[in-house]
Amino acid sequence: DFFNDEIEGQVNGTKARRSPGSTLKPFIYALAMDQGLIHPMTMLKDAPVSFSEYAPDNFERDFKGPIKAWKALVTSRNIPAVALASQIKEPDLYDFLSWIGVGGKLKDKKYYGLSLVLGSLELSMEELVTLYGIIANDGVYKHLEETLAPLQINSNPSEKFLSLEVCFLIKTILAKNPRPKSGWASYLAQSKLPVAYKTGTSIGFKDCWSIGIVGHYILAVWLGNFDGYGNPAFNGRYMATPLMFEIIDSIYPELNLDGEINDLDFPPDNVTTINICAVSGQIAHPYCSNVVPTLFIPGKSPITHCQICREIYIDNRTGYRTIAQKGEHIEKKVYEFWPTDLLAIFRKAGIPRNVPPPFDPKVNLDIQSMSGLSPEIMSPVKDVEYLLQQDKRIFNDLPLIAIADADVQEIYWFVNQKFIGKSNPNETQYWSLSPGTFQISVVDDHGRSDSRSIRIGVASN
Repeated sequence: DFFNDEIEGQVNGTKARRSPGSTLKPFIYALAMDQGLIHPMTMLKDAPVSFSEYAPDNFERDFKGPIKAWKALVTSRNIPAVALASQIKEPDLYDFLSWIGVGGKLKDKKYYGLSLVLGSLELSMEELVTLYGIIANDGVYKHLEETLAPLQINSNPSEKFLSLEVCFLIKTILAKNPRPKSGWASYLAQSKLPVAYKTGTSIGFKDCWSIGIVGHYILAVWLGNFDGYGNPAFNGRYMATPLMFEIIDSIYPELNLDGEINDLDFPPDNVTTINICAVSGQIAHPYCSNVVPTLFIPGKSPITHCQICREIYIDNRTGYRTIAQKGEHIEKKVYEFWPTDLLAIFRKAGIPRNVPPPFDPKVNLDIQSMSGLSPEIMSPVKDVEYLLQQDKRIFNDLPLIAIADADVQEIYWFVNQKFIGKSNPNETQYWSLSPGTFQISVVDDHGRSDSRSIRIGVASN
């Protein structure tokens, strides 16, 4: 009605808290880089996974398999971001936001869990601009002040929340985000000044965002209904981003950016370039055939050597893998050892992968277990109590799922050291539940193992 229309016109949308969607993902990657977990070319997994009681999905409901960190951020993949969020500590994302003081009075950390990554904490546009100001200001938080002119950032520096080097890497990654394909942005097309931006779309299509750093300005665009009514057209990449670029282009002559220096052309002194394996994203071995450069922070970025490309020895008379390294019939070959969950995605996509041959059966199991990666139990998940349905037998079979190394053909399941069955790594084994605490173990055909303790209760009627 007329009265509500009048009220709606007086709402300050920059202060209203709404779901930020994926606009917080850059801070997950920034914290992961600052804690030495990743560099821009680190290979992350985009595959089905559960984190305790939380099982995230991607917006497009598909999986890309192995994906470089920078690309996972630019394309806004959910599962790699949630996986990183589960690893960062002191601060994690909750601590980071709490220390800065955004989001109002936060509920307990467990209330949000890992869903915080995908926008379960509502933030205002002012708060999001403040957060992106930390990246723009090389890690330093500066309080926003509202004046008669557009919002200004207080010149008084405060606490430093991210390192200069990590902010440079995040801006470099966000500047790779492709610009919308349209006939606009004529000024930007002539300028080499980057726009480092990130999009966001909330669950239910209630909010869509695009937030960009251009020169010494930050521009945030939100589209939605003030009453919170969702619309499938509200997509950050396809609605908010084109509008943001049109706004930047329309005000570009007034921003005096033509003389602005592209600071991404001048990395900080402690950011260098190293060569890494293009397949794994890890530091290359001499037998990694495809090597590419990545930006790297010495003393902070991870230094793990490639675990995908491995050199093995094969007896050409039998075709078996062997531990012998010399002999007339011994050949050296390099294989890619992809874990079984990623191999399944490759197969589904029609991308063949040459699986390494098995060991000669004569090779001692203790020797086999000394090479390669141990299996990893994916179900049952950690830190979850399973409830037994008393009268519904169909719900009482617990799926046992594990990821194994590429050379594994069979895995063996045990409950309290009692053997309950074997399967191919891509198959699911089922176990009938009973109340109590149990030790679930899996052993692969190389003798490598993983285990975890689970508790099973009885659901009340």
